[in-house]
This record gives sequence, C-alpha cells and structure tokens, in this order.
Amino acid sequence: MLRIGIDVGGTNTDAVVMDGRDVLSAVKTSTTGDVTSGVREAMEQALGKAGIARERVAHVMIGTTHFTNAVIERNHLSKVAAIRLGLPAAACLPPMVDWPDDLRAAVGGHGYMLRGGYEYHGRILSDLDLEGLDRVADDIAKKGIGAAAITSIFGPVNDAMERRTRDHLLTRIPDLKIVLSSKIGRIGLLERESAAIMNAALLDLADITIVAFGDAVKACGLACGFSITQNDGTLMDADRVRRFPVLTFASGPTNSLRGAAFLTGITDAIVVDIGGTTSDIGALANGFPRQASSVVDIGGVRTNFRMPDVFAVGLGGGSLVADDGKSAGPQSVGYRIAKEARVFGGSALTATDIAVRLGKAAIGDPAKVASIPASLAERAMTTITQTLERAVERCRLSADPIPVITVGGGSILMPDRLGDLEVIRPANFGVANAVGAAIAQISGEVDRIVSLEGTTRKDALAAAEDEARRNARAAGAMVDTIEVIEREDVPLAYLPGNATRIRVRVVGDMEALQ
Repeated sequence: MLRIGIDVGGTNTDAVVMDGRDVLSAVKTSTTGDVTSGVREAMEQALGKAGIARERVAHVMIGTTHFTNAVIERNHLSKVAAIRLGLPAAACLPPMVDWPDDLRAAVGGHGYMLRGGYEYHGRILSDLDLEGLDRVADDIAKKGIGAAAITSIFGPVNDAMERRTRDHLLTRIPDLKIVLSSKIGRIGLLERESAAIMNAALLDLADITIVAFGDAVKACGLACGFSITQNDGTLMDADRVRRFPVLTFASGPTNSLRGAAFLTGITDAIVVDIGGTTSDIGALANGFPRQASSVVDIGGVRTNFRMPDVFAVGLGGGSLVADDGKSAGPQSVGYRIAKEARVFGGSALTATDIAVRLGKAAIGDPAKVASIPASLAERAMTTITQTLERAVERCRLSADPIPVITVGGGSILMPDRLGDLEVIRPANFGVANAVGAAIAQISGEVDRIVSLEGTTRKDALAAAEDEARRNARAAGAMVDTIEVIEREDVPLAYLPGNATRIRVRVVGDMEALQ
C-alpha cells in the first residue's frame, strides 16, 4: 500500500508518492491562493507521474499553512470568550494583555476573570465562582460569541476545574465550542492562555479546512483517509485537527527536518531548508526536531505549547540581490520567480540567477544571465554563503563538527562546505518536506509538574510514560511500534514538596498503514 505526502509552502506545494522507503514520484507545483486547489493539483500530478492504481493508496498526509497564515494575516479568525479561573490571583494582567491590538480585535477582545484555579500541587486556590460563570454565559450568548477558551491557574496539574467550567457552560450554551488550556499549553499561565485563545479562534476555520481537504482527496479518486502533520513531526487525524489546529503551526519546517533524516539516514544534524522566500534552520535529535525550550512567538503573541526549535532567515531562491551583490533578501519575488527572475525572462536579479550564472544549477535559460559580471556573481554568492554560515552557527550547541543537511528547492544556493562542517544534499532534496509528511508517525506526550513526596523519580517517570503511550494509542498508533523518543525530568527548587517537571514523548506507526 502506498502513501502520498504533501507539504504546502508559501511558494510551492510539493507532493510525493511513496512505497515503503522508495519515492515513486515527486512533483513541485505553485501554491494557489486558496491552497486547497493547489493540494489537489499536486496530488493529481504525483499520481499521474507514479502511474499507479489509485486504489493502492492507503493514506494521504498533508502539511498545511492554513492556520499559521490565518493568524499572521489576521483573517478567518472567530470571536472568542477568554475565561480565566484564578482570582484573586493574577488580576493585574487580564487575558490578551500582551497581544498586538489588531489581533486582539480580530478575536473580539472578550476577557473574563473568575475565582478558581489551583496551587502547583493540585490543591484548590479558590472555589469556582458558579454565579459569576452564569453571568459570563449570559454575556457570551448576548454577544453571539461562538467559541470559548478556559484557562485555570496550574490547569495542567489539575484540569478538573476547567472541565467543570466547560460542562457548566454547555448546559447554558450547548453549541459553544470550548478549548481547555490544559490540553494545549504547558505550565506558564499567560502563554498557555494565549495558545488556548488562538486555538479557539481557529476552530471554525479548522472545520472548513478539513472538509475542503476531504473533498480534494475524493476529487482525486482516492477512497483512503487523510491526516494532517503537526509540529512535532507526527500526524493528527481529522477530528484532532478540528480540536487542536494550533498544533499544525510550523509543521512545514518540521516536515523538512524529518524528511532530511529519512533521506540521509542521519538522526543528529543541522538541517537547512531553503525555499523560494526563506531558509528554515533547525536541529535533528534522534531523528526528530529539537523542541524549543522557551516561549515561542506566534503572530506577535507569546505562547508555550510544543513547537520545534526552528528559525527562519530571509534568504531563498527568489531573494532579490542588490546591484552591487552586497545583499541578498529578505525581499523576494516568491512564487512569481518563474516570471520575474532573469533566467526565466524577467528583470529581477535573484539568488537563483546568481547560482545559474556561476554554473551551480541548470535552471531556465543560462544565456539570459550570461551578461551578469562574474565579479558581481561571486560577491553575491559570498554574501549568500555568509548568511547561511551565520544561521547554522546560531543553531550549533557545541564546537563539535556536525553534518549539515540541505533540502528544499533553493538548495542550489548552498556550498559544499560551511566552514568546518560538511554539507550533505540527499536525493529528492527538493521535496524533503513532502517526504517528511509521508513518513510521519503518531505521537503521545505528557508534560506536568509532580510532587515526589510519597513516590520515587523512577515511578513518576514510569507513570508518565504509561500515560504518553495511552495517548499515542488513543491517537491511532500501533501498540507494538510505540517507542520513547524524549524523556526528561527537571527538579524545581523554587517549589516545595520536592516538585519535579516531567516530560515524556513517544511515537509509533499509524495503524492504518500496517
């Protein structure tokens, strides 16, 4: 049985058909304004190029920018009631206090603070204010708000009050869409609350997107199911995407990292994914992206849910090069490169033109860039190389040599070495992101603070691992394929009771593909 992997980028939509470890076909198409039609076109081309019977396709894996773009562009966001349980604590900083004004306005700016919440060890901070909650429900109904985000102080330690609030609201407003912060973010209150609000604002778009992708799969004559890649390199089914669309943020760079590991067989490396507009740089650890350990900025908002430690620089194949060659990017012709770059008959001097002029790539018509002075081209390539070197050095954790894997259509810009580091360019490097989507697995994760009084560190870790395995099984992973890929415990000296933060992550193969 075969798999189709698709990754939607800002410039291109890539697709591959894979049979086990073999890539049967790979295509790169332009990303369309509505994204979905581009996904359908990429699938059709990949299937036609592979020349296989469509009933052999077992599953489609899609990496999408729908939800990230909605937040960045402030479009397609629903109004949200942000309900915080924590008074009398945390009264001085209301929900969305640090949000950009335009994004706060896009989600309505409706914040409510009530008594409730817990101490770090799960003991009640203050009793839930049911009368106040009734007043909030009345206001939500009056304003016609369709979604709510419920955040309790130390909700990840004890989510009972968040669940009780949800159940009470649903008795008053049965069709209200509700997000619990304890299901998304980590311990920090404001960042976890922001992640929950953002997720709630995307729920309506998630419904529309899932239906559109399902229609695209059917329109291609496929009877199989589909999944969406999330930002830890694993998959979510349609129902989970409908509940947690924020978990798709940064899934594109993650797919590239996973694809790079698969195509090279290297599990620890720095990966540079050079696209048409930007280059994404991240580190592989045990074949998966290294996770960010601090808060992550999404659309100008600080959040603390799981995200890969990936950063972008404004350099890609479509980056505009200055006339003197001393700068390249961040401005780019993007998806218009096929019309505006000089090698394609346009007038813009791009990084791709420089690579073709120096004989590093055979793209378009080399005769159209032959007039570029060699000195200018060399100077521009030196500028590009220095930008890439600085980006890679920023990602290194030690002076020890580590392989650099370059993928993406813009990899023609990467030299064979970056300082003392070897550069590897694998086969099918241009569609590594789609390969990463096609090989994605199912994950389960636990992240919480526990007290070691009355138990041992070993038992606490074992309990967390069991819960992570249950989460993976519930998400569709095969039991005998589940393995632990990350396990850590950090003593928290500033909290009493021998408190420790424990985080365990496991992955397993999707059941439907076995």
